[in-house]
Amino acid sequence: MMKSFHTELTEYFYNAVLKLRDAEECRNFFEDVCTVKELQDISQRLRVAQMLSEGHSYQEVSRETGASTATISRVNKCLVYGSGGYNTVMKRIEESTEE
Repeated sequence: MMKSFHTELTEYFYNAVLKLRDAEECRNFFEDVCTVKELQDISQRLRVAQMLSEGHSYQEVSRETGASTATISRVNKCLVYGSGGYNTVMKRIEESTEE
């Protein structure tokens, strides 16, 4: 059985993120916490999720984002079988741009 990655440390991290008040605070925090590569990878995955949700093919997604087919496949699995995190965020982004 796989050990759960939801630990006291990860819960502390999630709660820390929820304390951020705006994009600037978020930017400053993640620039301190993550490497440039980690930020690029996370950002790329979100764009991949957005494009897949819009119905783009793996080839289109790869061409636009530079993501590997393995990354695209992993993101797609999260969209289909995951916890709904990508969908929640993308829905809220869409709602905020409609206002």
